[in-house]
Amino acid sequence: MRRVLIGCAAIVFAAFTMHAQSGTCAGMSVGQLSNLNGFVPFPASSLWNTNIANAPVDPNSANYINYIGATVTLHPDFGSGTYDGQSIGIPYQVVAGSQANVNIKIGEYASESDPGPMPIPSNALIEGYPRPGNGDRHVLVLDNASCWLFELYQASLKRGAWSASSTAVWDLTSNEQRPYTWTSADAAGLPIFPGLARYDEVSAGAINHALRFTVPTTQAAFTPPASHWASSVTDPNAPPMGLRLRLKSSFDISGFSAANQVILRALQQYGMILADNGSAIYISGAPDSGWNNNDLHNLEMVTGSDFEVVMVDQLYTAANVPTGASPTVASFTASATTITAGQPVTLSWVVSNSDYNIITPQLGPVRGSSVVVMPAATTTYSFVSTNQYGRTTTTLKITVQ
Repeated sequence: MRRVLIGCAAIVFAAFTMHAQSGTCAGMSVGQLSNLNGFVPFPASSLWNTNIANAPVDPNSANYINYIGATVTLHPDFGSGTYDGQSIGIPYQVVAGSQANVNIKIGEYASESDPGPMPIPSNALIEGYPRPGNGDRHVLVLDNASCWLFELYQASLKRGAWSASSTAVWDLTSNEQRPYTWTSADAAGLPIFPGLARYDEVSAGAINHALRFTVPTTQAAFTPPASHWASSVTDPNAPPMGLRLRLKSSFDISGFSAANQVILRALQQYGMILADNGSAIYISGAPDSGWNNNDLHNLEMVTGSDFEVVMVDQLYTAANVPTGASPTVASFTASATTITAGQPVTLSWVVSNSDYNIITPQLGPVRGSSVVVMPAATTTYSFVSTNQYGRTTTTLKITVQ
């Protein structure tokens, strides 16, 4: 679902508690819909991973809930098998560091997308597989060696080449911020993967993060961790992107199955974050053969009135989007600018006020302050540095004789 624009901000809930991560990025199993083995994306301080069980209720909570629909039932938008020839949920896969980078042809939202290359395998699962159709067609890929997350919206693979309407790169080790007014692979400017209910978590007994959900109509506003809106509605009772709902602590989950109790407990402790326009109170998850669809349908006994809205500390509209300086790239240099084919060259950079950096072509997202390349032909490298206010790009040509 798409799209109107606005940006991103960080806030701190001092009274909230964070969980301790039990797994590592390197410990994620490689494969489609694989087990993360306890790894939780982003730091414990991330708003995705913040326990909001004791957070104050927003004074406008009742109005938000009534706008969404007090009698609307919760619906798990994931499961096993297929519906109408499509898998149920948003798939993902984990790749190893040996996965080759490929270029992505970016369409409609190219100016707000992260450039490639990205380690997207040719067999990457497209949302809706085995018959993706014309929906959102998300592709989510996690690299267990570099600990980056790559997300595509409206992805297609034709004649061996990937294309997408928008792309986003997320550093799983930091609380990365995308620029204000930029979209991502999701309408709210959020990462998609951390909001999915996954079978490996449920079978392990705990979901230690917020879940992603949708509603039909949103406000032209957002609250962190969202960074973008997708609406022209100005009604203050309409839910803004990023709104966090929490299942009331008084809601008795004891009559549900053990698997559903894991999901409901997560909704009481971490809540769910509004990420897109779609069906009312649909929570997102990954498809998996382990899900019991009949049991998941029991979650529909939960209604909108069983939720409350966590305090909205900051609401951003067109009137108050923050502005600031884009990253400053003091230098982007090479140990040699004229070489023979295959000769190693060290690219170095000095940058400040940056959230994440990408070198294109060949490399993709990078950390640190230098990297070694071995161009086989004359190549112009672009150093692309991004923070919450914008992007700075500088180039460097290596001539291969």
